[in-house]
Amino acid sequence: MLINCVAYQDGNKLADIPVEQISDYLQKPNCFVWVALKDASHDELTQMQQEFNLHELAVEDAHHGHQRAKIEEYGDSLFAVVPTVEMVDGKLQRGELDIFAGPNYVLSVRSHSQHGFLGVRARCEQEPEQMRKGSAFVLYALMDAVVDRYFPVVEALEAHLDRIEGSIFQTQQQRDNIEQLYDLKRDVVMLKHIVAPLMEAVGRLYGGRVPPLCESTRDYFRDVGDHLYRINALTDAIRDTIATAIQVHLSMVAIEETEVNKRLAAWAAIFAVATAFFGLWGMNFKYMPELDWRFGYPMAIGMVVVVCGYLYYRFRKSGWL
Repeated sequence: MLINCVAYQDGNKLADIPVEQISDYLQKPNCFVWVALKDASHDELTQMQQEFNLHELAVEDAHHGHQRAKIEEYGDSLFAVVPTVEMVDGKLQRGELDIFAGPNYVLSVRSHSQHGFLGVRARCEQEPEQMRKGSAFVLYALMDAVVDRYFPVVEALEAHLDRIEGSIFQTQQQRDNIEQLYDLKRDVVMLKHIVAPLMEAVGRLYGGRVPPLCESTRDYFRDVGDHLYRINALTDAIRDTIATAIQVHLSMVAIEETEVNKRLAAWAAIFAVATAFFGLWGMNFKYMPELDWRFGYPMAIGMVVVVCGYLYYRFRKSGWL
């Protein structure tokens, strides 16, 4: 679906143009065209490939989607795959923003993402001095917007982890806590697999040999790289905390099992004493001391109660019961 198609000249907006007129505006001096698509169909990508002369391999990647974060050069143009992440109903959802950038055009294709980039376009149009840098600045603005949206996701993961840690010592929620910890760990690993490759790809735009298209915006991409380093460090910290929380939880389970085993052993010892006494007095010999004694049965019961009560007291005092 076409979101918008706008032509800019000398950093200022000329007009919203139909797709059929893109090639006319590309021929104008100091002019570039910015096209935004959402969940583009095969026919739409084919049409854009013809208008901008896009490389067929880049178009194929954009069509299939679910690509690893990367930035590739095709002649004097760039193709960037920037994954997006959003919290939808408490779950982490991965999307993708594919950006084609050339000397006089920018094509962004958003897939599986609910949040658009109209605000990015509005902010760019308010800075004509920056827009004079051309498509490279638009590429930076889009990538910066995607990376900035990672921070609320990291904060949401941290808040979720804090809630789990607050109830980790409540024995009645142990199963629920361990399930939440593993779900959270899966989300953090997903975010890690997004940030790490993107951090490496963005590094090519400001360090070492920089593509000619991005030479004037090298410092801006360095700022994006700094943000990614911060997010990567926060992600590592969350992952380490989750690992610690899982170890603490397993230790709590082991302690609880030990307490149960101690209680069972204590009760087994008490009943063993009673069983020994009753087994001794249950012997049916003809000649046995106190066999016909009138107070033999009450004394036997009393002795069993006293001994078992003493054992219960000792186990209770030692913390086994």
